[in-house]
Amino acid sequence: MTGSYKKIVAAVVVLAGSFTIISFTRNTGSAPPEVLSNYFSQFNLSLEKLDKTTNDFRYGKTSLDSVQLAVKNTRLSYKKIEFFLAFYYAEYIKSHINGAPLMHIEKEGTMPKVVSPEGLQVLDELVFSDEAEAERNQIASLSKTIRMKYAVLYSSITGQEFNNQYNVTAMRQQLIRDFSMGVTGFDTPGSLNGLEEVQSSFQGMLTFFKDNYNGNTVAKNEVIQLFEEAIAYLNNPVSFEDFDRLTFLKSFVDPLYKKLGELEGAVNPDYLKYTSGWNPESTSIFAADFLNPYYFTELKKGDDSKELRELGKTLFYDPIVSNEGKLSCASCHNPDKGFTDGVPKSLSNIQGKTVLRNAPTLLNAVYADRYFYDLRAFSLEQQAEHVIFNHDEFNTAYSDILNKLKADNVYAEKFKTVFGKNAVTRENFSKALVSYVMSLQSFSSPFDKYIRGEQADIPAEVKRGFNLFAGKANCATCHFMPTFSGLVPPFYNENESEILGVLDDPKKAPRLDMDMGRNDNKIQSEQAWIFERSFKTTTIRNIEVTGPYFHNGAYSTLEEVIDFYDNGGGEGVGLGVSNQTLSPDALNLTDEEKSDLIAFLKSLTDLSSAR
Repeated sequence: MTGSYKKIVAAVVVLAGSFTIISFTRNTGSAPPEVLSNYFSQFNLSLEKLDKTTNDFRYGKTSLDSVQLAVKNTRLSYKKIEFFLAFYYAEYIKSHINGAPLMHIEKEGTMPKVVSPEGLQVLDELVFSDEAEAERNQIASLSKTIRMKYAVLYSSITGQEFNNQYNVTAMRQQLIRDFSMGVTGFDTPGSLNGLEEVQSSFQGMLTFFKDNYNGNTVAKNEVIQLFEEAIAYLNNPVSFEDFDRLTFLKSFVDPLYKKLGELEGAVNPDYLKYTSGWNPESTSIFAADFLNPYYFTELKKGDDSKELRELGKTLFYDPIVSNEGKLSCASCHNPDKGFTDGVPKSLSNIQGKTVLRNAPTLLNAVYADRYFYDLRAFSLEQQAEHVIFNHDEFNTAYSDILNKLKADNVYAEKFKTVFGKNAVTRENFSKALVSYVMSLQSFSSPFDKYIRGEQADIPAEVKRGFNLFAGKANCATCHFMPTFSGLVPPFYNENESEILGVLDDPKKAPRLDMDMGRNDNKIQSEQAWIFERSFKTTTIRNIEVTGPYFHNGAYSTLEEVIDFYDNGGGEGVGLGVSNQTLSPDALNLTDEEKSDLIAFLKSLTDLSSAR
């Protein structure tokens, strides 16, 4: 559980009933609108039916088909109110109703406690698996747990007063969730029923919007028309793999996202600035300002400036920051190579020796709540400290760096110009570096421009590649849009790490790379077996120029990377990988599909900030 989700829930409770409604029919501090109350009740009834069905299944009184149908109907019922529940009760929903089917840790003092997941996603994966018949007791027990957990929430909702002006914001977040987690299959790991579930979600939002929005009539009708057209598009008889996600995004999801944001009375809660990396002021899911970079740093927007960035840029390229004056930040993060260095593992300050891992790109690096492949740093500022203190890298200390800068008249003057008196300090040095790294943003690739309508078209193979990426190839279930990294939507305030079973050399007989990743990050509360060989899911933006790939740099080409995933990672080639989070099942991609995937990946190249 993250502190950010707790803040969201707490903030909503505090803010509910505090402001005047502008465009929704209910008054401030009112009960939920009638349509929502009906949906809450329907979901409760569906859970009761699910509980009975799975209990009958436990004792052999009904078939697995009946259980699968009950799970499907329960999830469809939930999807109609997900926009509301997942906004106002974010952490509770994630923990108990519809969280990812992955084990996680909770702290017991400073020690980790491994916790099994619960909720509808877990149930979906279980009842549609080959092991379902053998897991009758677990299925029944889990169904009852979900019913009981929702019963607690349901009793609270019926007496709760809500500030309904935030529901447009909740709907916009649901659009992000539906596209990044719904149509990609993330939310339905067993049934792959994501398309029908997104249709149910859209229908729930449409019904609510029709009954409760009283703003500009023309704008209201435009939103209704888009919802109806999107639902009709989802209703076309097409398989999960054949669904055209690109058209759905460009023709319906993104226009709806923009229209809802423009509505009269659409209020963006101030607390989201402190609890979410998402920027509600953005007009496209692929807008350059879709995320707020200052959410992720200690640097405040009011303290940033062009002069500060220029100072940071100078420091970034100057070896004065290392002990022997041989290494700069650019030594491992070369702008000509997408701010990587093009070698499997970066060279250290000791001749002939490398550092532990491959250098990831710094483009869009700011958009994360954890840094390094093993997630050992919690901010960009901390990330820099690890490099500064590392004996194999800069091998120095802040005091040495600051003394050098103070003794340099040019630097002393630059710091004074930006900060005034007593300018050369550790805090100001960090601010300058962070300001520059934060400016290395990359959201103007050909694909971005096409989605935003700034480019008329993209090649057919790129379109096919995107649909594979977000569909059959399962890439988007870990590389979430629009960062194409493990930064989890729709709040974008936590990073995922994954266990893939990366090989030490894909050109030789399969053997696991021995790096333990997150399990060795020295954070005591994360020393758990579920993080063995777990690594941060980094962005695949600019992947065309940032090879070699993975934490060990063992994969030289994109073809090798795609073959690795196509084979199901380490477990898929017969290796024993503890808790591999990547499905070991082969994707069975054709040569043409692999080529299309690569074409799409290359369409995400944008090095404009490197110039």
